[in-house]
Amino acid sequence: MTEHALEPSPRLDPDAVTSGPPAPANLRGVPQVAPGTPDAARVPTDGAAAPDGQGACTQAQLRRFIKSRPYVPLHELRRRFGLNGSDDDVAPVDLDGRRLFVGLPARESVLLGELMRQGDVGYELLLDPTSPIIVGVFPIRPVQRP
Repeated sequence: MTEHALEPSPRLDPDAVTSGPPAPANLRGVPQVAPGTPDAARVPTDGAAAPDGQGACTQAQLRRFIKSRPYVPLHELRRRFGLNGSDDDVAPVDLDGRRLFVGLPARESVLLGELMRQGDVGYELLLDPTSPIIVGVFPIRPVQRP
């Protein structure tokens, strides 16, 4: 019985690598987005997944998910809808003359802001330190009258 000698693995020359890894099969043909591109330009308007793997959702999907739970932290919205941006993704939302910040990509922040303006969703702000950053949302249910 003979044993095969292990061949040393070829090392990649960092200068020789000019492009990133190949795109997954389901994203081939979709234009790639350069790092540093604003989130509004990253998320397609047709509801398909963004080229960098970032998910997209509709206002109805957001409303349905939030209304199905008593409280939803923002990180749960990111996980549920595959909104994988950087840790520093924060977008402003203007509500009742006050500027609040949402830790979601720009497009989803706009959708969430619309739900808040319509009275469908409430929000919780970061308390320590006190700042206008939304950390969670909850459904606002209409008052049941007898």
